[in-house]
Amino acid sequence: MALGFNLVGVIPATPARRLEAYLRWIERGNHGEMGYMARPDRVERRIDPRIILPQVQSILCVGLDYSTQSIPPDIANDPSRGRFSNYAWGQDYHDIMMPRLSQLASWLREKDPQVRSKVYVDTGAILERDHAETAGLGFTAKNTMLIAPRRGSWFFLGELLTTIRLYDEEVQQRPVGCGTCSRCLDACPTLAFPAPYVLDARRCISYLTIELKGWIPLELRPLIGNWVYGCDVCQEVCPFNRFAQPAKERAFWSRTWDDVAPALQDILLLDEEGFARRFANSPVKRIKRSRLLRNACVAAGNWGSDKSVPALVALLEDPDALVRGHAAWALFRIGGRDAQKALSSALKREEDEMVRLELERAF
Repeated sequence: MALGFNLVGVIPATPARRLEAYLRWIERGNHGEMGYMARPDRVERRIDPRIILPQVQSILCVGLDYSTQSIPPDIANDPSRGRFSNYAWGQDYHDIMMPRLSQLASWLREKDPQVRSKVYVDTGAILERDHAETAGLGFTAKNTMLIAPRRGSWFFLGELLTTIRLYDEEVQQRPVGCGTCSRCLDACPTLAFPAPYVLDARRCISYLTIELKGWIPLELRPLIGNWVYGCDVCQEVCPFNRFAQPAKERAFWSRTWDDVAPALQDILLLDEEGFARRFANSPVKRIKRSRLLRNACVAAGNWGSDKSVPALVALLEDPDALVRGHAAWALFRIGGRDAQKALSSALKREEDEMVRLELERAF
């Protein structure tokens, strides 16, 4: 806790308890294009932590609150704005948590030079929510999030694997759960939960706007609304999150609402330099400009206002085919003489097959 973490628990470095559920999830293809989740070598690491760190004895799990303030409905529901998930409102959490866990690893090494440790923050081939649940940090909810009964689900997870024994005995789990509540399942705009405790990532807005590197499926684009990076719907409706406390880590706080839900027009006008400057310290930088503009084009199409037509027309000549194609879809959704004229001209010069398919749908 001296390092600023809000939750901590230590467990023996044994295989995760929900391995079978994870393996079934992979077999069904629910991981979508996240190939790293199904790579045989990564699967083996998730099954046996000793592959990651030989002679590992303990897994220390930590949680760090990131919820700051509730976004006003008139901002959140404004279709002319592009919404960012709460966790991306401030500084990149990797840059906050990794140094702290590394500091702890160094401290252990100072105590005993023979100690070896490995730290992860959403980056390693381990089932971190499963281990965190075993360590007593919370319970797995129907939306597959980890919920701490007295603070909700707005917290990041991190792990330290080490070759020394840090635990006295296994944590006794308290019988807490979702009960009959299904608000998260019912609220999901894309119906990404085929059953309680099962997430089909291929339909999840967070996956579609962050993890998916290619083309967003046509049938799901209208359901994304104005989300341009991640989604908070299943957490916003969760009753347990009424207990969430504002994060003490000031790096997670935003300066203005324009930082967390900027005008779509501003996003559509970003060039590479502008993107790099604006998101230099944000987790948003991981998806790069092309995916963010892809998402903003979808949101603009859902907005349906001709105010975004000039910016979208300009993007029909963007160097990235992914941007051009989704800009074409947005212009088709908006319609109007200027949009149709631009789409017709773009079709005559476009050489990319996927972009041409998007343009041809307009006619």
